[in-house]
Amino acid sequence: MKSIDGGVCAARGFTAGGVHCGVKAGSDPAKRDLALILSERECAAAAVYTTNRVKAAPIYVTMEHLEEGVCRGIIANSGNANACAPKSHENALEMCTMAATATGLEPQDFLVASTGVIGQTLDLAPIQAGLPGLVKSLSADAAGSDAAAQAIMTTDTVKKEAALEVEIGGKSVRLGAIAKGSGMIHPNMGTMLCFVTTDCAITSDMLQEALHTVVKQTFNRVTVDGDTSTNDMCAVLANGMADNPQIEWEDEDFAAFQAALLALCRTLARAIAGDGEGASRLITCVVHHARTEESAERLAKAVVSSALVKAAMFGADANWGRVLCAMGYSKAPFRPEYVDIAFSSAAGSVAVCEKGSGLAFDEEKAKAVLTQPEVVIDVCLNEGHDQAECWGCDLTYDYVKINGDYRT
Repeated sequence: MKSIDGGVCAARGFTAGGVHCGVKAGSDPAKRDLALILSERECAAAAVYTTNRVKAAPIYVTMEHLEEGVCRGIIANSGNANACAPKSHENALEMCTMAATATGLEPQDFLVASTGVIGQTLDLAPIQAGLPGLVKSLSADAAGSDAAAQAIMTTDTVKKEAALEVEIGGKSVRLGAIAKGSGMIHPNMGTMLCFVTTDCAITSDMLQEALHTVVKQTFNRVTVDGDTSTNDMCAVLANGMADNPQIEWEDEDFAAFQAALLALCRTLARAIAGDGEGASRLITCVVHHARTEESAERLAKAVVSSALVKAAMFGADANWGRVLCAMGYSKAPFRPEYVDIAFSSAAGSVAVCEKGSGLAFDEEKAKAVLTQPEVVIDVCLNEGHDQAECWGCDLTYDYVKINGDYRT
């Protein structure tokens, strides 16, 4: 397995593009806000969605269009969530119709996604006007993926894009992805979109199984602010153009594909956490030597979700008591008197707690460790052999600034 360039265009047979069409009135003309990903062949497809009871219309339309497990492309916009607004379902359907008309395909060939402000009616006129230029801009090289990745960004400060290559069934298989996400993100998805393309030959059932497993270990282990959004979606399209023997059951080839998908999504999950709204550093919590992976995950989530832990990380304060406190209300079983805690980063490591009690440590060294771009909170339970890691970010003044006037 190796990293390659190209994003969603790395896989054979895929093109992508992104343009500015003015979805949000008065938006920056330099900000792309309409994206299209297209495969030259029909794809096996799978998706997972937000667990929020309030779901945006594009989620329901995508669910409908994926009933047969196939599609040809994805149309997505930023600037408006098309959620909880008049005509939202009709507008989501119409976006698919517009994409179909512009490409000579059928509306049901498209998945649809939106991200942005909730509760405002989506104006389709800019999208209608922008689609011909978007279709003309479709590219099979890295520039196409780059444009699409930029078009789905909202409060993101950097684009999220990755691709890799792996050998499956004696053939070179490529996977690529773009994602967006910065705020309203909490385990069980968040205001995030992730679109994965692959030229692997795999059935939609196996694709869904792989995606379901991978999302639990990646995107569902990310938290920025404790809010789960209405629009989250992670979709995978597989067009089979790698010509590997089709994956139809859980064999070695399936394991290799799932491992590649896991590596790709883990990269993007970390990128989303590190680009949390207002964040100055990525926080990784690793809980190991746990009784079960489930309990380790629950404990790690509690730590990276804690507002007090996040604030301490912003202040580079080695306040390990907040870590143990968050673990204590996680409802996961563990013995506090067995717990060891350390903070580590590129600047080194400092042990702060042993067997549930504080250790004397060098405050200056701890501050140096905690001011790095990524900080790891290492928690050893000393009770078993399982582990899990979750990702979050610090809580800064800028988070409030960004969200205080997000709508206006």
